[in-house]
Amino acid sequence: MQHDIVIIGGGAGGLELAARLGRRFGPREGRRRVLLIDRSIFHLWKPSLHEVAAGSLDSHQEGLSYPVLARRNHFSFAFGDLTGLDPEAKTLSLAEIRDGDGKVLVAPRTLSYRTLVLATGSGSNLFGTPGAAEHAHLLEDVADAEGFNRRLTSAFLAAAYSDERTLNIAIVGAGATGVELSTELIEGHDELSAGLTPEQRFDLNVTIVEAAPRILGGLPERVSDKAARALEAKGVRLLTDAQVQAVHADRLDTSQGPVPADLIVWAAGVKADEGNRRLGLKTGRLNQFVVDDRLRTSAPDIYALGDCAEAPGPDGRPVPARAQAAAQQAAYLAKALSDPARDPGPYVYRDKGSLVSLGDDKGVGSLMGGLGGPDFLIEGLLAKWAYMALHLDHHRAIIGVRRTALLALSRLLHRRVSGRLKLH
Repeated sequence: MQHDIVIIGGGAGGLELAARLGRRFGPREGRRRVLLIDRSIFHLWKPSLHEVAAGSLDSHQEGLSYPVLARRNHFSFAFGDLTGLDPEAKTLSLAEIRDGDGKVLVAPRTLSYRTLVLATGSGSNLFGTPGAAEHAHLLEDVADAEGFNRRLTSAFLAAAYSDERTLNIAIVGAGATGVELSTELIEGHDELSAGLTPEQRFDLNVTIVEAAPRILGGLPERVSDKAARALEAKGVRLLTDAQVQAVHADRLDTSQGPVPADLIVWAAGVKADEGNRRLGLKTGRLNQFVVDDRLRTSAPDIYALGDCAEAPGPDGRPVPARAQAAAQQAAYLAKALSDPARDPGPYVYRDKGSLVSLGDDKGVGSLMGGLGGPDFLIEGLLAKWAYMALHLDHHRAIIGVRRTALLALSRLLHRRVSGRLKLH
């Protein structure tokens, strides 16, 4: 069976595009025409991965099943991982699927398409740093976040019964992920300590190492300054203007000296998969698919959106790899692909500002081009609510207003009952 539109990748952009197209085409036509393919069976909003890593979010409770989303939004879903592409024949190859024991469940497959949308996301850029791949934890997907959380739980237990009663965690990169992860770790440790005996309590030292002169370099300087003061008040050590020269199992070697670390998280840089270069499409310096102002790749009838796309943006620079860009591109392509006869015009990225969570009832950010001028600063509880609204707006796009409200209420009640930190 050939689908009209095949979407590879069920992240924020790919899933929203599939949902929008499915609803536009309707129950019968949508399931026949739109196919979403992803290597996971459930969806989790990527900006939430730091919460899963810190143990403040249960991925199995928060995750949404792709088959259920497909049924509700009138598209089809297939489990698979892209391994090859033939733009001329309009076919794509999917890897075999194995179970936990290595037994082949599904043989390699080849599918045909009329229109292909690549929304495969991106990963971390290790910049060739020695030891980074071997010793640093990445937060690229749910498996990474859950893996780090298991190590964190073991490290908490070990520190509580060690002679030193100290746990050192180093985070490389002071972007939104690194900053938000540090606050989740500090607050999770505070909640854990409140339930331990004095003999079991241990110190948690969190250090953020950033090569740039300040944290949150993509945000206005006054936002960065407020966030830095908030982090330091929580006890987070900020080491800026520090290049990581090597990563070891127990420390970072930096241009400002060694940083001891029992656990290391790499949250610096964005780079798409190396395999993108083998798909026969034009790619850029960061392995992203180069697209024009209508999100078209170098091959006919193949589009790309989100972090895997190098799209022309403001001031001649590529569109930044952010969730809001993926959502905007999904809305644009939904119009373009649902009615090919109507030209939607070029895609134009609109920066709506940035928000960073700094823990319970705290946040900081800027809203671009809205109330208060071109760069309106918000902070505190208002910024925290606005940050939560971004997450809920993504859910609204894929499950609707009523179900989003129920999901938000369920998460609130579950946290009130089970507590902030999940060690299971």
